Amino acid sequence: MTQTITTRYDVAEHLRTPEEMAAYFDACLEEANGDAAFVVKALGDIARAKGMTQVAQDAGLSRENLYKALSGERRPDFDIILKVIGALGLKLHAGVSPT
Repeated sequence: MTQTITTRYDVAEHLRTPEEMAAYFDACLEEANGDAAFVVKALGDIARAKGMTQVAQDAGLSRENLYKALSGERRPDFDIILKVIGALGLKLHAGVSPT
């Protein structure tokens, strides 16, 4: 009997272009159902795909603070979220929910 070997899936390895990153973030925003930690974790995935050092520098944060903010274990201030979104080259858009 052969044994199946599995590896841990890391979405950051599959986010190669800005368009893929934006589509992933958009999908996560739609699926979050008000779960802020889920959205923050998605930003962390995108930041890892882009390179944490570069994102931290572009956001004006230390690399350590960026890791802490995007760990999903704490709720970072909204100004940090906005800095990270800007550093990732993403934009937030508002729309009307279907009724």
